[in-house]
Amino acid sequence: MINPIYSPDSSRYDNGMKYRRCGRSGILLPEISLGLWHNFGDVNTFANSQAMAHYAFDKGITHFDLANNYGPSYGSAEETFGMIMKKSFMPYRDELFISTKAGHDMWPGPYGEWGSRKYLMTSLNQSLRRMNLDYVDIFYSHRYDPETPLEETLQALVDIVRQGKALYVGISKYPKAAAEFAYRYLAERDVHCLLYQGRYNIFNREPEEEGILQQAKENGTGFIAFSPLAQGLLTNRYLNGIPEDSRIAKGGFLKKEALTDETLKKIKALNEVATQRGQTLAEMALAWLLKDDMVTSVIIGASSVAQLDDNLQSIKNTKFTAEELEKIMKAQTARGIDFESGGLLKRVKSMVPIIVPLFVAAIRRANDLAMAMESRCYHGGVGRTKLKPLKYEKRDKIAYIVLFVFLAVMIYLSFFSPWR
Repeated sequence: MINPIYSPDSSRYDNGMKYRRCGRSGILLPEISLGLWHNFGDVNTFANSQAMAHYAFDKGITHFDLANNYGPSYGSAEETFGMIMKKSFMPYRDELFISTKAGHDMWPGPYGEWGSRKYLMTSLNQSLRRMNLDYVDIFYSHRYDPETPLEETLQALVDIVRQGKALYVGISKYPKAAAEFAYRYLAERDVHCLLYQGRYNIFNREPEEEGILQQAKENGTGFIAFSPLAQGLLTNRYLNGIPEDSRIAKGGFLKKEALTDETLKKIKALNEVATQRGQTLAEMALAWLLKDDMVTSVIIGASSVAQLDDNLQSIKNTKFTAEELEKIMKAQTARGIDFESGGLLKRVKSMVPIIVPLFVAAIRRANDLAMAMESRCYHGGVGRTKLKPLKYEKRDKIAYIVLFVFLAVMIYLSFFSPWR
């Protein structure tokens, strides 16, 4: 039987989806956007990918987020979306907001990744052909390139807009200093940075802790969050073990080492808060990101229409009481450690420049303290000035106690202090 021609739901803009203004711009994005990182590649059935795209649009999702190397294999997600455009979405192109990116590994050789002008422009030309598009709505520099001059990367974005191949540009995963430079450089050339895309979820709160969210807001740039469910950790998938069909079991980006006993306990604690709210853990995790105006949209991934529908339930309740937020704060994992991208190691590295000098100072202080105590030890009657040295074992014990207390305080401040 021939599939009928796709006709979107006539009530797609009246079925509960809400739209948020993207920074200081005329663009409104749906609170939930659909990401095509996985489940839209050539290893997936086209029928399922098409069904999810149709359902998303029927429910008011107008933003579809792609990148040159999404799949798997590389480029295949864009090819799948290109077929969906040709078969279904082309009459509705003006209702869609489509993104793609370049920055990560795409093809062999020295010009197949990072942030050179050659790579960015060549990659976008390839993406447009794969997606059957004349232009994308937004093109991102997918990651900061520490080797290429940032001016070269940003000028390529400016020229891409002026060539009409993208209406807007954005940056993804840029460190704060580089993002500030990008905002200023682009603004000076009358090309506004529309969006900053970053990893943000209950487990990984680096965008708020490092000031990325506030910086974007001050520059009139929207923030769009990816990995809102921490690769599936913030769902009920792992409450009773590791399912055979889960990402951990399949050996994907989420590793088994991420699901420690401590993490599982905190997932269960968060699940209790979600249950009290009348939501699933996934619904609450998505709603938590939308609790205020700091986040413009949340990019979700889905493997089925049913999963997509479950995630869409989150927008029905995005308000949290102070008590609920406090419970989430207490239940969450170790204060923003990112299980997906080595956040613990990054946190330790970030503390080294602070810990090492203070550690050396503590050793010296411990030695001074021991010498001071030694100088106060007299023998004989009052007024005698002959010193009685302390035993070296006692002096060492004093030093060890001081160092132990210092290290304990530093570990606490590094990982658990509310003002770190």
